[in-house]
Formats: sequence, structure tokens, C-alpha cells
Amino acid sequence: MHRIVIIGSGFAGLAAAKGLKRADAEITILARTGHHLFQPLLYQVATGILSEGDIAPTTREILKRQKNARVLQALVEDIDVDKRIVTWRNHNEVRETPYDTLIVAAGAGQSYFGNDHYAVFAPGLKTIDDALELRARIFGSFEKAEIAEDPAEIERLLTFVVVGAGPTGVEMAGQIRELASHTLANEFRAIDPRAARVLLVDGADLPLPAFGERLGDVTRRELERLGVEVRTGALVIGLDHDTVTLRHQDGSSETIPSKCKVWAAGVQASELGRVLAERAGAELDRAGRVIVGPDLTLPDHPEIFVLGDMMAVPGVPGVAQGAIQSARFAAKTILARLGAGRAPAEFAYSDKGSMATIARFKAVVKIGRFRLTGFLAWAAWCFLHLLYIVGFKSQIGTLVHWFFSFASGARSQRTTTNQQLVARLALEHLGAHSSGRLVAGQDPTGSEGRPGDSREE
Repeated sequence: MHRIVIIGSGFAGLAAAKGLKRADAEITILARTGHHLFQPLLYQVATGILSEGDIAPTTREILKRQKNARVLQALVEDIDVDKRIVTWRNHNEVRETPYDTLIVAAGAGQSYFGNDHYAVFAPGLKTIDDALELRARIFGSFEKAEIAEDPAEIERLLTFVVVGAGPTGVEMAGQIRELASHTLANEFRAIDPRAARVLLVDGADLPLPAFGERLGDVTRRELERLGVEVRTGALVIGLDHDTVTLRHQDGSSETIPSKCKVWAAGVQASELGRVLAERAGAELDRAGRVIVGPDLTLPDHPEIFVLGDMMAVPGVPGVAQGAIQSARFAAKTILARLGAGRAPAEFAYSDKGSMATIARFKAVVKIGRFRLTGFLAWAAWCFLHLLYIVGFKSQIGTLVHWFFSFASGARSQRTTTNQQLVARLALEHLGAHSSGRLVAGQDPTGSEGRPGDSREE
């Protein structure tokens, strides 16, 4: 029977598996985590609106009725394109899985543009672990400020800096501001959470630069009305435990005291892109994405598809729709090769538009020439995100949490654990004192790397 191996359980990997449910083939899904992550809502986990289970149903449960699919939790280490074998491990056990067709959809991690040591002080937002780590840092900053006595230390603890004004950065900054202004307003005695500063920093001239000038202006005004300080035209040139240093367009620099930073600028494709470049002679772009042909395969290797955030295709952004559409195309092509259906000529991306929330009841939507702002845009955002969350239980759970949070301003998912705090302290200690290299998310005692995160610091 034809053997299909899919690396990754994100939007592309899952959509490819579902698209092949009627294929006369054995499908093996190799993924670093046991869940399918709805990444666009990670910021709501980080700020206490949703639980991780609402946006990360288990992959096994999703595919339990698909009899031709097998799910294995695995860290892929190598791909032998000549022998057509994928080498992977689970903890210390190393295995090999042969394939006839390979789909590589391992996604992307955060890019720090060559400053990987920033990751210790400003986590990205790409995995569940990232979201829980940021939740611990955000709520922990308020808790520490409540017992601090030095005014300068209180200022550092209550200053939150979000780097990157794309959708994730805008949404994160807006939620931290609402959290401080509404949810936590009357819960402390020594501090007033409403006095917290939230800064959104980006080198572009406007927030959401991909949305155009009009929506960028609307986003800036709404954020500033909320109380977010928007610093555009500013690049981060220094970042440590206590400060962020910016360089403005006029050449001046500014140092901002801040304990809690969030990095939402830039992405870097999975390290498997580099493996394919070495093993199959593939070319990579600056973000580490694999340059593929019109049919999303590698030159001289038509049996290898590269999809989603790992593929470099002109005009296709790194968003969920790009991943899903590429996966459906690949599935149709594979089915045609197996004698079921007709192969599409080449991949053509259909832009379904872009949207981002600014705060409760405020969002922006761009669909072709159509622009929408305010409550209607926010309602459209809610509807579409519910539509794409996998699983009925996840949709109902998300809807209940949204109703509770948006109606009352409260947040029910505010629990943090000592494990997150201890891990943070260990990483900060190693980042400050170690001259060696540390795989991001790797336990300093030597356990396996954190699932879904491939960056190094």
C-alpha cells in the first residue's frame, strides 16, 4: 500500500491528512505535539480569556474515525531523500519510517533577526508553552508589583512592551491594556493596575502595515484611545532583563524600563527546511522557507511536498488560509497520482482577506477592496475564528468563555503554575550567565525540547 508520511499537525498537516481520508494509502503523521494548535488565538490563552484546551484539541481525537491515518508524537531529526526514510525520535528511542510520498508541514517559529538571546527576556507566541509562559509573566508582574517597595521597580514591573505591530502584536497589546484597565482594576491594594503602561513597538510607520494605510490609522487611533502607547518607526537595538532600547527614525535612542516583554515580530521556518536544503538541494529564502515548484514539490523530488509556513510561494502569506489551501492542493494531487480524481495544474492561492482584533468589540477586516472596522468587523472576526476551530467541544467552550469575558470583562483562565515560573527563572539564569547554547524550551536538566519550538538561544 502507498505510504504517505506527514510531518506536522498544524493547519497544513491536518488539512492534508483529512484531504486524504479516502486514499488507498497508509498515512503516518509525525508531530512534536499531541495536539492541533489554533495559533491565532494563543494571545487569548496568554491573557486569561481561553484555556489551552479550547484551542488545542488532540490530534488523535480529531482523526479517530480516519482509519487510514496513524498519529505518532515524534521529533523528526533527518530525512533521507534517496532511501525515502524519515528518522525521528520520541525521548531516547530513535525510529525510522519509510515513505512513498512525503508532506513536510512543520510550521515556523519566532525570528529574532539574529538576536536569539532576546528569547530569554521576550518570549514569542507560537506554542502553548509560549502562551502559558507569557501568562505567568504578565500576571506575575502585577503580583510582584503589589509587594515591591521601590517605585522604580514598580514602574519596571508595570511596563509591558510588545515588539511587532502585526496582528499578533496588536491583539496582544490591546488585551494586556484591557486586562490592566478592567479585569484587574479593583483587585490590588498597594498598586493600581490601571496605571500600567503598555507599549507597542514596530519599525514600520503604522500598525498592521499589510492592511494598508487606512486600517493602520484606524488601528493606531483605537489603540491610543485604549491607552496603548504606539511607537512606530522604532527598532529594538537592545533588550535585557530590565530594559528595552529603541532606535527611532531620527537616529535618537530610548531606553524603556520593563520586566515583561512580548516578541511578536518576524517568523523563521522550521529547521527541517535546512535539512531539505542539505539533503535534496532545495533553496531557501531569507526566512528559511523552502522554494518549491508550481505543484509545491521539490525540484527532482516530486514525491516531496512542502506546505504552509515552510513553503516559499510568491504572493502567499504565512497565514492559516495559505496553509489550508496548499494542503488541499497537495491532497488532490496525491489522490490523482493514486488514480482517484484529476490532478490540478498548479497551485493558485485565493486571498480570503485579513482581519485582526484591537480590543473588545473592535476589529479591522480587509477583503479585497472591502474594508470594515468596529463592532461589525469584530463580529465577523468572532464568527470566522469559531468556524475554523476544530471540534464541536472546542467551539462551544470558546463561545462560552468569550461570552463570559466580553460581557463582564472578567477572565476565568488566569491560573499559572510554579513549573512555568521555575522554568522562566532557569532560562533567565542561563541567559545571563551561560556562554553555551541552549535549545529554546529545553529543560536545563537535559529533558526533551519543548514541542513546536525550534529556535536556539
